[in-house]
Amino acid sequence: MLTLSAGPLRAATVAASLLCAPAAAEEPIAVPVERVASFKVPEARQAVAVDSRFFYAIDNRAIAKYDKKTGDRIAGWKGPSDGSITHLDSGVVVDGKLYAAHSNYPGWPMVSSVEIWDAATLRHVDSHSFGIDRGSLTWLDFHDGVWWGAFANYNQPLAQGPVADGNQHTQIVRLDDEWRVAEAWVFPKALLERFGDMSNSGGSWGPDGRLWITGHDKAEAYAVTLPEAGSVLRWAATISLDIAGQGIAWDRSDRQVIWGIVRGAKGENRVTASRVALP
Repeated sequence: MLTLSAGPLRAATVAASLLCAPAAAEEPIAVPVERVASFKVPEARQAVAVDSRFFYAIDNRAIAKYDKKTGDRIAGWKGPSDGSITHLDSGVVVDGKLYAAHSNYPGWPMVSSVEIWDAATLRHVDSHSFGIDRGSLTWLDFHDGVWWGAFANYNQPLAQGPVADGNQHTQIVRLDDEWRVAEAWVFPKALLERFGDMSNSGGSWGPDGRLWITGHDKAEAYAVTLPEAGSVLRWAATISLDIAGQGIAWDRSDRQVIWGIVRGAKGENRVTASRVALP
């Protein structure tokens, strides 16, 4: 079901606070955010990916393909409950393939992989395993000719394991052509506090050239930029969105639109799209 919004989200304008870390906050700017679509999608529990015609709702062991304009379900994939794919975290469509970040969350020790589907047919076509690495791979994106992602850590015990080092060990990584970590950065403390006991769940490079990331459940996204020196990312902006954390996706065919999900009560999950007037 598609719901079109006649007016901008939350009184037409949502403030995007330009928060610098560790420097003092800069003067905030007003960024209009308008919800343009909302679809009832049962599979929308972990993330959404998007291409020019379709969006792909992602659940732990399932992916469903929907028409972006009508909300009609086109195709689906579902893995067995005892299969090797247990916790899909997010996805991105690149050159006709859907790449998904995958982990064994909340298992211990944390292991991760990249799982790949043909976007046209949703046939699983490839996999790359990281094994036990820097944490749980929660998102993946392709930007400036290279892959980026996040290995998340948490402030809570996982399965029979200990507290997984705390979310201060969460890292944004740039990967080389062989999926090896080429560079890594950490989050400023103030942004980690927004994640609570959880961590960075979603990430997508925006049309403004900044990386936009989300936490586990807050209805907001944060822009971060790479530092000129050192290893701590700069927190550049915050916007409120009709989402509940989890995986997000900037629409590369409509560059001012960002997609997200809301996990609703009684399984009434939604995929949303919002138009953001970035400066």
